[in-house]
Amino acid sequence: MNSSKSPGLAGFGILKNTTCHTEKKISVFFSIIFMTVGILSNSLAIAILLKAYQRFRQKSKASFLLLASGLVVTDLFGHLINGAIAVFVYASDKDWIRFNQSNILCSVFGICMVFFGLCPLFLGSVMAVERCIGVAKPIFHSTKMTSKHVKMMLTMVCLFAVLIALLPILRFRAYQIQASRTWCFYKTEHVEDWEDRFYLLLFSCLGLLALAISFLCNAVTGITLLRVKFKSQQRQGRSHHFEMIIQLLAIMCVSCICWSPFLVTMARIGINESHSKETCETILFALRMATWNQILDPWVYILLRKAVLKNLYKITRGCCGVHIINLHMWELSSIKNSLKVAAISDSPVSSKHINLQALSSMGQ
Repeated sequence: MNSSKSPGLAGFGILKNTTCHTEKKISVFFSIIFMTVGILSNSLAIAILLKAYQRFRQKSKASFLLLASGLVVTDLFGHLINGAIAVFVYASDKDWIRFNQSNILCSVFGICMVFFGLCPLFLGSVMAVERCIGVAKPIFHSTKMTSKHVKMMLTMVCLFAVLIALLPILRFRAYQIQASRTWCFYKTEHVEDWEDRFYLLLFSCLGLLALAISFLCNAVTGITLLRVKFKSQQRQGRSHHFEMIIQLLAIMCVSCICWSPFLVTMARIGINESHSKETCETILFALRMATWNQILDPWVYILLRKAVLKNLYKITRGCCGVHIINLHMWELSSIKNSLKVAAISDSPVSSKHINLQALSSMGQ
């Protein structure tokens, strides 16, 4: 009987010859810590987003707030659902045969792992595209990127992630209990069937593609911000530029460092047939690294703001006693001014207005 096609027995064969063991106390400790920190940080981020949405209802910020809200809500439910299942598995001494006879829990666990893994990556790339359009083409962003369009994009991203997560179930391929007996995912032991390879490669390629799109769009956004800064001759938007460049660097570093090991490991398993003890340990380490990305997301996207950077600068300047930059520009409405400069510089009407002023002054 093919275990990959029989839901009732799927994954139980791996329990007989398990080569990857985890310490119960340490693993339970890590699971509880990750779940608690993730829930608290994302809950705090949601509260900050709601407060910001009440204070700032500008059209230019509505799309960012909606996308950021979708990201932190996804991370929150990911920690809540996956963390609760993981703690239950540890509390049951990883006895899958006792509480997973029909493979329902493993299927739910695997679907949640895939969905809550891909959805934040997709949302991060969509946020990077939205920021790139908002900075490079502010007029197009203000007229086309409405709240209705952003909600449609959020829905499409979530539905696409759900489709990828349900694809093995629709193809009558059950999710597998992994060698550590602590979580469920695609088949990673003795991968010989082309369809099992396809799922691993699809997951890793989609995740790496989302990271590549985020990296490219954030690079374009950073270059555009620097160009606008020099074009405005440092009179407007200094704090906005500084804040956004810091955020872009943090976003790219955290996403690439946390997710690349897990995605590359899944791609390597999908390409290679062999699966050793070292690979199992690598998967567990990469999985914990990916979990940290969902913990750090709210701190990077939400809490690394102008006010926090300003206070950190004051503390650093007080400790070091070195005056580096002048902070009087922090009080300006920088994001609005930056978008004004970009819009005026790209508008043909503004160039005509400047030429008319120049002619009138010459005539006088």
